[in-house]
Amino acid sequence: MGPEAACSGWGLLSRLRVRTWIEPVVASTQVASSLYEAGLLLVVKASFGAGASSNHSASPSPRGALEDQQQRAISNFYIVYNLVVGLTPLLSAYGLGWLSDRYHRKISICVALLGFLLSRLGLLLKVLLDWPVEVLYGAAALNGLCGGFSAFWSGVMALGSLGSSEGRRSVRLILIDLTLGLAGFCGSMASGHLFKQMTGHSGQGLVLTACSVSCATFALFYSLLVLKVPESMAGPGKALPAVDMVSGTVGTYRALDPDQLDKQSVVGHPLSPGKAQPPRTIIALLFLGAIIYDLAVVGTVDVMPLFMLREPLSWNQVQVGYGMAAGYTIFITSFLGVLVFSRCFQDTTMIMIGMVSFGSGALLLAFVKETYMFYIARAVMLFALIPVTTIRSAMSKLIKGSSYGKVFVILQLSLALTGVVTSTVYNKIYQLTMEKFIGTCFALSSFLSFLAIIPIGCGTQPDLSSDCPALRPFPGPYFYGSLC
Repeated sequence: MGPEAACSGWGLLSRLRVRTWIEPVVASTQVASSLYEAGLLLVVKASFGAGASSNHSASPSPRGALEDQQQRAISNFYIVYNLVVGLTPLLSAYGLGWLSDRYHRKISICVALLGFLLSRLGLLLKVLLDWPVEVLYGAAALNGLCGGFSAFWSGVMALGSLGSSEGRRSVRLILIDLTLGLAGFCGSMASGHLFKQMTGHSGQGLVLTACSVSCATFALFYSLLVLKVPESMAGPGKALPAVDMVSGTVGTYRALDPDQLDKQSVVGHPLSPGKAQPPRTIIALLFLGAIIYDLAVVGTVDVMPLFMLREPLSWNQVQVGYGMAAGYTIFITSFLGVLVFSRCFQDTTMIMIGMVSFGSGALLLAFVKETYMFYIARAVMLFALIPVTTIRSAMSKLIKGSSYGKVFVILQLSLALTGVVTSTVYNKIYQLTMEKFIGTCFALSSFLSFLAIIPIGCGTQPDLSSDCPALRPFPGPYFYGSLC
């Protein structure tokens, strides 16, 4: 009877651990989001295309002029839409993060998923009832008032950090990103085909939006009824010190991993406090690097759908879905990159590798003329996801677990706020330069990506105590640190 009781207890424990996995929520939410993003672009394009054709039925214009007019209309729509999406979470996301830290970790996730569901329903009703596209602004506002992606992703990162040890946290968080990427890839690949399932202006996109609503509904009910909050894996002896109490060694290059603190005291290589960066300075520089890098990424992501629809690519619905799916492959390659690089490099080195990868790919994207060139540029961005995810991991090692929700939501809101400004500026730049040099925005993103390396390098100092050459950071931080 003893072995049977032990087996039943083990089975119950395994089921409880499965219920702490956040991946099913992330996967279903991202499938819904990828279907929604593709559907939003194609529905808005169809709406403005119909309007343009009716306005010019009596006096036909050249195809290029109609295309430019449609591009400007879509771009102006996204300027307002992104402003609503980016600014409305500022009213609620921090409060949801505070409530999650104080009462229950699932609050920010569940409330944000309710907003996701309402926004997807808004697109479904627009397609079903042929409402004007301005209705989507209201749906986006409801999404933002429920916390939006800022509240959702900060809650996901908090649960992922709680359920992982410090030494494996970078891998744990990038695994969550991998789940998001695989789900987004599948959703984007199917989006173009689902959009074409029903023909006619009123029914086009109905199947796509209905699938998006179904996935969002599943994510909400799973998070409410199935998901459990994991217990913290940091033992009593591994409790993180408060930010104000951390010794000067936290400012070393290896200080992004608190496990190195004990190792340094054992081998007898303490660094002088005068040469160490204060922890608040490190966190501020990590914030700055993440924001600059996010400016580059958001600008590229916002302009890329318009770039796909216009010459020289001029893609159809299926090709647009494939192009969006190509962007999600970086989740797979970034995950593999973290698995390999985390064995040889510290967090800061991995961050800079990702920034160089994205900056190089964005520069190639600026000169794309053919379809194959687009996919080559996307392939060069294979490690583009590493920086922000690793920055979150590094920050989680410098703060207490009870502050994860607030700190992560502050970071996410900072990224969202700068993303709003970036979206507006990039869309205006795109409108002004699309006839002269359509790759101007991508070239600017490349510059910003390389610029983001500087604060990351300035915030660290080399630790030469390691006897293993593979574990010593490569020369990047030394050079940028000398500039500061």
